[in-house]
Amino acid sequence: MFFLYAALTAFSVGILITPILIKFLHRLNIGDQPGGRKIHSSFIPSMGGISFVVASTVAMAIWGWQFPIPDIRYLLGAILLMFIVGLRDDLVELKASRKLMGQLVAVLLVVVVADVRIRDFHGFLGLGELNDVVSYIFSGFVLFALTNGFNLIDGLDGLGGTIAVISFSCLGGWFIVQGIESYALISFVFLGGVLAFLAFNWHPAKIFMGDTGSLTLGFTLGTLIIAFMGINEGLPDGAFLKFESTFAAGVALMMFPLYDMGRVFIRRISQGKKPMSPDKSHVHHFLMRIGLKHDQVALLLGFLQLGFIGLVYLMKDFSDNLVLPIIISLSIFLGYRLDAVTVRYLKKKVALQPRILEVRPMKIHQKSKIKLNKSEFMESSNVDLN
Repeated sequence: MFFLYAALTAFSVGILITPILIKFLHRLNIGDQPGGRKIHSSFIPSMGGISFVVASTVAMAIWGWQFPIPDIRYLLGAILLMFIVGLRDDLVELKASRKLMGQLVAVLLVVVVADVRIRDFHGFLGLGELNDVVSYIFSGFVLFALTNGFNLIDGLDGLGGTIAVISFSCLGGWFIVQGIESYALISFVFLGGVLAFLAFNWHPAKIFMGDTGSLTLGFTLGTLIIAFMGINEGLPDGAFLKFESTFAAGVALMMFPLYDMGRVFIRRISQGKKPMSPDKSHVHHFLMRIGLKHDQVALLLGFLQLGFIGLVYLMKDFSDNLVLPIIISLSIFLGYRLDAVTVRYLKKKVALQPRILEVRPMKIHQKSKIKLNKSEFMESSNVDLN
């Protein structure tokens, strides 16, 4: 019940302060205007991440006093730093180099100072224990990829929040089972804050999370996933909810953001574009093109995320050498089918529309007969018919 109270506290604070934040951002005219790549039709305030970060901070201050702060102080400091980077970028857009530098410092705080990192491959790809340098570099790269992968999916009402709620719920429950209460508390206070934010971000959205929220959520989830992987590997054989497929479990918790990032990067590079150049090649854009609405896309992708997590759970006693190729192959197949369905739908839609300057003959049922009453016409008309 303790963690439920913490989540409810964050939820309550978020519900109370988000409407105030929306009005405040409206007055300052801080948000996203429609047009270009934007798929909304009116001005929507951004920087909604402020609401769930404040809500989570308040809940952490109330319920986190009983845990040894040194265990998580660097992690909390790194999350705060990533929040500031996103906030600064939303207020005045940062240069890519400065944004990268801010993210790098936050990553170093977690990987080097807090020592939350991947130390061992445990036979995956034939690799065992990593030396410290390789461990730091690889862990930093993974955390950076998870952070920015989540940032890239924040382009649809409710999508980022839905994925975050699923991942925080799974991580929080697992940490409770394993007795890692400090990480469980972080998971549940963010869960409560994001649930409150979703009430205002669900379609039609009244506020967006912006980089303030997406970078913070991606970074927090990435850190907790790396911590989960390390703790899971340290569990004794036969321990409850131990995953033999550690990497597959970590990937499944962020399956959609990672797949979407890989997909758009490959597409852009193959077209001669920069990997970070904006476009409409994301999965949610394709699903919108075939007629799905914002909430339908968010729910569909959320269920797919849950499906991958469930699949990895069912195969938790098998190694990464088997499970990871299966989930990667399945995600690629589903992406291929999505592309094929989208192209077929668009071709059909274009074929039904008249071509430029083409005038199609009207069908019989579309024609309307005009009846004139000669006497009424002559009486009401001022025109000389002689």
